[in-house]
Amino acid sequence: MNINKEIKKLENVYLEKPQRVFSMYLNTDPADPEQQGGKWKLHLKNGLNSFENYLQKDGDSDEQRNYCAVKEMVEKYMHENEQTLAKSVVIFATGDQSIWFAEKFQMPVETEFSWEETPKLDQIKEMLHQFPETGIILTQKESIKILDTELGNLKDTRLYELDLDTEDWREHTGPHRAQPSMGSGGKNTKQEQYEARFEANRFRWYKSIATTLDKLAKDKGWKKIIIVGHKEEAEDLSENMNKEIAKVVPKNMLEHEKKKVINEAVFS
Repeated sequence: MNINKEIKKLENVYLEKPQRVFSMYLNTDPADPEQQGGKWKLHLKNGLNSFENYLQKDGDSDEQRNYCAVKEMVEKYMHENEQTLAKSVVIFATGDQSIWFAEKFQMPVETEFSWEETPKLDQIKEMLHQFPETGIILTQKESIKILDTELGNLKDTRLYELDLDTEDWREHTGPHRAQPSMGSGGKNTKQEQYEARFEANRFRWYKSIATTLDKLAKDKGWKKIIIVGHKEEAEDLSENMNKEIAKVVPKNMLEHEKKKVINEAVFS
């Protein structure tokens, strides 16, 4: 999902009664002392019921019907995603399902509910300002992995591997090849030769893929680029790219779980 495009669509929404737009920012951060014991469930229940009680008193049966449809969708989404929640959930919805935006995020929000003519976009705009489209480039020897992220959420992943025979970088779609391994007695001759060759050619090899990475950054519309990898390798790659590098994280994380990488690169 391109969240920036979704926000632009939502900016143009204005609905007359009995239709309304439901907006929800729900803090589900387990590290927040105020959320201990799953208190978000109580906040969700109270927030949803408050509008339902108001509409029952108001007496507009069509609007009440639309709201009840939204409430059912929201409750269903939260129930289905309860085991995979992060720090927050943001939802925009209408009773006729012409609008349905539901995302989990790795950043906190202030819990807020609204049922109005227009969606409440202030918080998600601020979130996007703080954490825009970001490319995370992980380098480790002859492998380069790219995580395309927005608001800390993964949109796409690519893997490039250097063919040591042809010295060409190729986008890889199969399982990632293991690095040359060490025997029980320490580094073997084959690995030592491989490492010596890599170190001798590293700068040149990284220069040969830098143009591809610059183009990818332009095509993806990255506002920030973060390089993660061994210090010397990350610096070589950074030096060869024309695009500005926002941050270098000197850690080998190419094989780490993607969510862990994003947390380390974007939020640390």
